[in-house]
Amino acid sequence: MADAVTGPASYFPSIEAKYGRPIAEWQELIRASPLTKHMELVGWLKSEHGMGHGHANALVAATLAEGTPA
Repeated sequence: MADAVTGPASYFPSIEAKYGRPIAEWQELIRASPLTKHMELVGWLKSEHGMGHGHANALVAATLAEGTPA
């Protein structure tokens, strides 16, 4: 039996279902944004993409935790 997903990734299935984009696409948008601070990115996802706070926060947290690709 697989371990239950916890943390920000636990939101990913509902984010994909609700907003119609795969997580990788959301993460590309976040990385391409000129914004760099966590709450700036959360606010941007909420205002520009209509995302709820919890979903935006989870995406930004997970993306920033991964760092930026070389």
